Amino acid sequence: MLTKGCPHIEGKIRVIVFYLPQFHPIPENDEWWGKGFTEWTNTAKAKPLFKGHYQPHIPADLGFYDLRVPETRAAQADMAREYGIEGFCYYHYWFDEKRLLERPFDEVLASGEPDFPFCLCWANQTWTGIWHGEPNRVLVEQTYPGEIDHKKHFYSLLKAFTDRRYILIDGKPLFIIYMPSEIPEVEKFTDFWRELALKCGLKGLYLVGSAWNSYFIPQEYGFDAAITIRIPKLREKSVWRKPLKRLLWHYQNKIGLPTLYSYKEIISTLIVKNSNQRNYPCVIPNWDNTPRSGKNGLVLHESTPELFEMHLYEALHLLEKYPQDHKLVFIKSWNEWAEGNHLEPDLKYGKKYLEKLKQAIDK
Repeated sequence: MLTKGCPHIEGKIRVIVFYLPQFHPIPENDEWWGKGFTEWTNTAKAKPLFKGHYQPHIPADLGFYDLRVPETRAAQADMAREYGIEGFCYYHYWFDEKRLLERPFDEVLASGEPDFPFCLCWANQTWTGIWHGEPNRVLVEQTYPGEIDHKKHFYSLLKAFTDRRYILIDGKPLFIIYMPSEIPEVEKFTDFWRELALKCGLKGLYLVGSAWNSYFIPQEYGFDAAITIRIPKLREKSVWRKPLKRLLWHYQNKIGLPTLYSYKEIISTLIVKNSNQRNYPCVIPNWDNTPRSGKNGLVLHESTPELFEMHLYEALHLLEKYPQDHKLVFIKSWNEWAEGNHLEPDLKYGKKYLEKLKQAIDK
């Protein structure tokens, strides 16, 4: 059951949204997918796969932008600020000193613009062709060569950690790791980075590990807190409890439709409740990655701003017990358009998702 109504929370709610820095061409994507490829390529060519399927998602106010353009980055920040978002959490990619999709954030860091808070999330996953129907095709492998690489990685981020815009928790830079359990001897890694931070004059690091569909005890891995991101699994039969839905599930498999869930029915399962650990809620406004994956995709069907508001309220109730600096709610995501997962305005709903967000956090 969803919790109804917005809770009364003392102090400011800190909203941080995940941000994909992909929307510009890079040589690697040119080689893998064709000249000029970005996520807009998949987004724009998407088509409905069943009756009532909302595709394509077409951007409204910001258009089909290029993140190499400073005015685009400024417009994104202005919009996010207007609707109560504290900052962007940029996905960061590091593969044994090789970085990818780094240009937008590097230019934000070097230029000082936009003057909008940010933090980083190391998306430490091997890149494959899984979402393009080629799951066995390895594009870039995520490796962990050891302490020397960890040291180089830390110092590559030190300028960001010391930037006045960097988001702090308890005076420490907030750094998120997408798949903490993938790092060998992860506690040694977290201890090492904290030591380096202290040596460089920081108060330490506030390390948060995200976990996908699993219960994550952060202290067991050397982390300060967790974010549990719950996205339903492909073809998960257990959700289809009613006979009609079981029939629908079998029908989808037979004719090759994507995995389909009702957003209204699934959102009550997306928030981790009654956790004794410091576990920040992560809210999912919408999800449909069929622009990338076609029939192999996952659709949270019929998301609306009103249902998103209910989902958000349930997350906010969890913040009542947290001290001021920790009243954090994460939203996935600001602009993952080819996953149908965005707060940025589209032609169908305009700014309604952002408006619901602001209403909720201003109460």
